[in-house]
Amino acid sequence: MLVNFVFSDETGIKRRPALIVSSDAYHQGRQEVIIAAITSRTDRVLVGDHLIARWREAGLLFPSVVTGIIRTIKQDMIAKRLGVMANEDMREIDDKLRFVLNLG
Repeated sequence: MLVNFVFSDETGIKRRPALIVSSDAYHQGRQEVIIAAITSRTDRVLVGDHLIARWREAGLLFPSVVTGIIRTIKQDMIAKRLGVMANEDMREIDDKLRFVLNLG
Protein backbone atom coordinates (compact mmCIF):
# COMPACT_ATOMS: atom_id res chain seq x y z
CA MET A 1 0.00 0.00 0.00
CA LEU A 2 1.04 3.60 -0.41
CA VAL A 3 0.86 6.07 2.49
CA ASN A 4 2.33 9.42 3.44
CA PHE A 5 5.17 8.98 5.95
CA VAL A 6 6.19 11.93 8.11
CA PHE A 7 9.98 12.08 8.57
CA SER A 8 11.05 11.20 12.12
CA ASP A 9 12.28 14.78 12.63
CA GLU A 10 8.95 16.06 11.24
CA THR A 11 10.66 18.15 8.55
CA GLY A 12 8.68 16.67 5.67
CA ILE A 13 6.45 13.98 4.24
CA LYS A 14 7.15 11.35 1.61
CA ARG A 15 4.67 9.00 -0.05
CA ARG A 16 6.10 5.53 0.18
CA PRO A 17 5.04 1.91 0.20
CA ALA A 18 4.28 0.32 3.54
CA LEU A 19 3.29 -3.06 4.91
CA ILE A 20 0.34 -3.57 7.24
CA VAL A 21 1.68 -5.53 10.24
CA SER A 22 -1.37 -5.37 12.52
CA SER A 23 -3.95 -8.14 12.70
CA ASP A 24 -7.49 -8.29 11.38
CA ALA A 25 -8.72 -8.40 14.99
CA TYR A 26 -6.90 -5.12 15.65
CA HIS A 27 -8.54 -3.54 12.60
CA GLN A 28 -12.03 -4.59 13.66
CA GLY A 29 -11.74 -2.82 16.98
CA ARG A 30 -10.06 0.34 15.67
CA GLN A 31 -10.03 2.61 12.68
CA GLU A 32 -6.22 2.36 12.50
CA VAL A 33 -3.59 0.05 11.05
CA ILE A 34 -0.02 -0.48 12.20
CA ILE A 35 2.42 -0.27 9.31
CA ALA A 36 6.11 -0.76 8.60
CA ALA A 37 7.85 1.48 6.07
CA ILE A 38 9.27 0.02 2.87
CA THR A 39 12.28 1.51 1.10
CA SER A 40 14.06 0.73 -2.16
CA ARG A 41 17.39 1.49 -0.49
CA THR A 42 18.67 -2.09 -0.40
CA ASP A 43 22.31 -1.13 0.24
CA ARG A 44 21.57 -0.35 3.88
CA VAL A 45 19.77 -3.12 5.77
CA LEU A 46 19.69 -2.28 9.48
CA VAL A 47 18.61 -4.19 12.59
CA GLY A 48 14.94 -5.08 12.21
CA ASP A 49 14.95 -4.65 8.42
CA HIS A 50 14.11 -7.40 5.93
CA LEU A 51 15.26 -7.57 2.31
CA ILE A 52 12.12 -8.69 0.46
CA ALA A 53 12.79 -11.78 -1.64
CA ARG A 54 9.55 -11.71 -3.63
CA TRP A 55 9.20 -7.96 -4.07
CA ARG A 56 7.33 -8.15 -7.38
CA GLU A 57 4.52 -10.20 -5.78
CA ALA A 58 4.25 -7.49 -3.15
CA GLY A 59 3.45 -5.02 -5.94
CA LEU A 60 6.75 -3.16 -5.63
CA LEU A 61 8.56 -1.61 -8.59
CA PHE A 62 12.09 -2.24 -7.28
CA PRO A 63 13.94 -4.58 -4.92
CA SER A 64 12.99 -3.29 -1.48
CA VAL A 65 13.41 -3.57 2.27
CA VAL A 66 10.72 -3.63 4.95
CA THR A 67 12.18 -1.46 7.69
CA GLY A 68 11.89 -1.54 11.44
CA ILE A 69 10.23 1.88 11.18
CA ILE A 70 6.66 1.37 12.35
CA ARG A 71 3.76 3.71 12.99
CA THR A 72 0.01 3.74 13.35
CA ILE A 73 -2.21 5.48 10.80
CA LYS A 74 -5.94 5.84 10.20
CA GLN A 75 -7.26 3.29 7.72
CA ASP A 76 -8.52 6.05 5.44
CA MET A 77 -4.94 7.35 5.02
CA ILE A 78 -4.11 4.39 2.77
CA ALA A 79 -3.75 5.94 -0.69
CA LYS A 80 -3.49 2.74 -2.72
CA ARG A 81 -3.17 -0.99 -2.22
CA LEU A 82 -0.27 -2.60 -4.10
CA GLY A 83 0.13 -6.37 -3.72
CA VAL A 84 0.50 -9.19 -1.22
CA MET A 85 3.63 -10.06 0.74
CA ALA A 86 4.74 -13.67 0.19
CA ASN A 87 4.33 -15.97 3.21
CA GLU A 88 8.09 -16.64 3.42
CA ASP A 89 8.86 -12.93 3.53
CA MET A 90 6.07 -12.31 6.05
CA ARG A 91 7.46 -14.96 8.43
CA GLU A 92 10.88 -13.28 8.34
CA ILE A 93 9.32 -9.84 8.87
CA ASP A 94 7.32 -11.17 11.85
CA ASP A 95 10.53 -12.55 13.39
CA LYS A 96 12.39 -9.27 12.90
CA LEU A 97 9.54 -7.24 14.42
CA ARG A 98 9.41 -9.57 17.45
CA PHE A 99 13.16 -8.99 17.91
CA VAL A 100 12.97 -5.20 17.50
CA LEU A 101 10.00 -4.91 19.86
CA ASN A 102 11.65 -7.29 22.36
CA LEU A 103 8.71 -9.71 22.25
CA GLY A 104 10.87 -12.81 22.55
